[in-house]
Amino acid sequence: MAANIHIILARDVANLGHLGEVVKVKPGYARNFLFPRQFALPVSPERLKQFEHQKRLVEHKRLKLQTQSEEVKKQLASVQITVSAKVGDQGKLFGSIGTRDIEKAMKEQGHPVSHRDIKLENPIKTIGLHQVEVRLEGDVKAMVNVVVVSAVEETASVAVVASEEISDEAPESAIE
Repeated sequence: MAANIHIILARDVANLGHLGEVVKVKPGYARNFLFPRQFALPVSPERLKQFEHQKRLVEHKRLKLQTQSEEVKKQLASVQITVSAKVGDQGKLFGSIGTRDIEKAMKEQGHPVSHRDIKLENPIKTIGLHQVEVRLEGDVKAMVNVVVVSAVEETASVAVVASEEISDEAPESAIE
């Protein structure tokens, strides 16, 4: 078996390290995965100097992103996302609410978050209030309140509003 080799990470790699770190990996992992995707480079003295400078720049950028993410976290703490779904007896959903459904609802409210950044232990299968974790830039995590309501209740409330509008218009047309 081949010995582990040292590489410099050109990007943050999950479960391995951050940009500019020198890590030991198996040669096949480096050759077949990290190098072709430009996630890492072989170690050399010139590259070490280059990455030391780049590390300082990235650290400054990361701090900036972290402060911005803290502001977004404060905004998301007060946000309540409403998702409607078909509900059967006993408040159980037909199907479930997943990360893509939550992403769509958040985008509609003006909070663009990728579904990959939404952390759900299990898909939501009941109506009510649920706490969902959202990962932001700079290793910041925010909790968002997601309210799952019955689609029947939502359409009923829309029908009531529509019928009120029609009843408001009816007397005017009868007068003319």
